[in-house]
Amino acid sequence: MPAIAILSLSAILLAAAAAAPGDVKEIDAALVACGTRHALSSWDDPKRGIGCARDFIVREFGKTAAQDPAAKVVTDRFEATSPRTRDQAAPLTNVYLVIEGSDPALKSTVFVISGHYDSMCSDVMDSACDAPGADDDASGTTVAIAAARQIAGKKNRATIILAALAGEEQGLLGGKRLAAWIADQKLTVGGVLNNDIVGATNGSKDKRPRVFAGDDPDAPARQLGLWLDEYLGPDSVRLNFRKDRLGRGGDHLPFVEAGLPAVRFTEPREDYRHQHQTPRVEDGVEYGDLQKFMDFDFLAKVTGLNTTAALRLASAPAPPKSATVEGAVKPDTTVSFEAGDDPERSGFEILSRETTEARYKVLQKVDAAGSHVLSGVRIDDAEFAVRAVGKNGERSIAVTAKAQVRRPAGAPPAK
Repeated sequence: MPAIAILSLSAILLAAAAAAPGDVKEIDAALVACGTRHALSSWDDPKRGIGCARDFIVREFGKTAAQDPAAKVVTDRFEATSPRTRDQAAPLTNVYLVIEGSDPALKSTVFVISGHYDSMCSDVMDSACDAPGADDDASGTTVAIAAARQIAGKKNRATIILAALAGEEQGLLGGKRLAAWIADQKLTVGGVLNNDIVGATNGSKDKRPRVFAGDDPDAPARQLGLWLDEYLGPDSVRLNFRKDRLGRGGDHLPFVEAGLPAVRFTEPREDYRHQHQTPRVEDGVEYGDLQKFMDFDFLAKVTGLNTTAALRLASAPAPPKSATVEGAVKPDTTVSFEAGDDPERSGFEILSRETTEARYKVLQKVDAAGSHVLSGVRIDDAEFAVRAVGKNGERSIAVTAKAQVRRPAGAPPAK
């Protein structure tokens, strides 16, 4: 078996053992035990309220950080205002476990696994009611905590951030803050894997998590989704070419809307009786986001997928800085791109796809950046992209080649 296949198989096997169902159930239960994690509930009560959850997350990240000298816990306190904070500045706290990369050139690039730890019941403004939030979104926070345990102690070229975010239900406040914090640290977003409602299957025969990869086929969010589809496998994830569920949103959206690579993992079939519901029984139907409705085998699987993706992305070379393609009224197509130096990179792959297809195929391999002529390839019939390939066999996210139209002097006008 070639070395590249061995490395890829090793990464997949590592992720398959990333978390046991009992482990993720224990993490989820500790978050649920706080009674409510509403963003406007108590930050000081050690047994009930969002502060109870924050303290648990800080402890868990702290235990993990103690195993890795490259890891540190960041307690990011901030204030935010929205209609769901009654238009008043509300104190909030995001918690990050930052595992710094080992490569001097790539450690300023970050790959994020995130989930939000606040919860709500039927009334988004009711901070006193019971809001266990086992699935929405203790499940996503569980992924971040459990993945951290597997990632810590492993050397990665780029930096990985495990993030537990607050204030999602009040207007994506934690996600907006994370995007601003990363920019303030002068870091570059390599990719965001946001996990929101990833703890149940609700009778679905299809056990793949949905990955919402944006509605723009040329955007970085779509390229991240296609990378996940290719390297986790279409039998493991189900791509959805929307930013999110219709009329709803999550903490990946501030990144998507900023033109950054970010996707949302969500369970295959949602049961709205178990989301944003005050626990109760009506007409024999039980409502509430309770642990009894969870599928911890599935949650462990989602944790493994996130772990695999983050480790492989953080071990890959940086993608090209930019790429263009031109060839209007020509028999050949020229793809041009730029990239920084990287001694661990083996080369690049130029990709293409039919205009009616979603997924790319490798068209040509090249050793260096610059301009490359694709002989006999007509630009009108395809879309193009470029990605970097490491000596370890790992691929970067692809960069879409933007079409350029250059007409030679004296050429007849376009018709």
